[in-house]
Amino acid sequence: MLQLLTFLVEKLSLLSNFKLFEGSWLDAEEQQEQQEEQERPAQRGAPPRRGDLLEVPRTIFTHFGIYLGDNKVAHLIPDILPALTNDRKLIDSVISNKRLILGCMYKRATVRVDTLEDFAYGCNILVNRMDKTMKAQAFHNEEVAKRAEKHIGAIPYSLLWNNCEHFVTFCRYGHAASRQTEKFCQCLKSIIRDQRSVIISGLLGIISIVCFGMAASTTLPTILIPFTLWMAG
Repeated sequence: MLQLLTFLVEKLSLLSNFKLFEGSWLDAEEQQEQQEEQERPAQRGAPPRRGDLLEVPRTIFTHFGIYLGDNKVAHLIPDILPALTNDRKLIDSVISNKRLILGCMYKRATVRVDTLEDFAYGCNILVNRMDKTMKAQAFHNEEVAKRAEKHIGAIPYSLLWNNCEHFVTFCRYGHAASRQTEKFCQCLKSIIRDQRSVIISGLLGIISIVCFGMAASTTLPTILIPFTLWMAG
């Protein structure tokens, strides 16, 4: 039992440190680079150039955009409103958390243009930091900006396969990629491959049967989930 409790604490600690998509999974060298960049935010130096890739560390994730010049940023962000109305005045207003969450749930998003201040939302902006880690050569800035402008409008959204990072990497490097997604999937894989997950899921299934009784909704998951984890591991 002590081993199982230790396992739960380890995995919960790992998940809580995600910074839902970056933070703790960065290598030590990358963490140092990010800290140095945050100590030298873009606002203190030269302003970003048209076509620059901007990133903003948020509370639980990192948000990305492409600078278009004239204090404007194109960025992909979940938004339910374009699926409900064609009122441009409403759609162009700053996206609220409720609109964002519903957009994630219904897999709706827009590539929209906002001011640099609205995009940053009070955080420091990092400029072209991804150029150091991407293998592909970045396009010329003007081409990057034009590629971003071409995709402005409503598009499907996927947290893992079509998010803001996929959008900016496609615009700047020619192929969509997301380091946040890759690291998240690696973490899930490590949890699945740990055979203690089988025991934990089995125990939780037994508890659900004891609490809610024998039924298809409790018995089948109790059997299938541990079996699937066992086979996957």
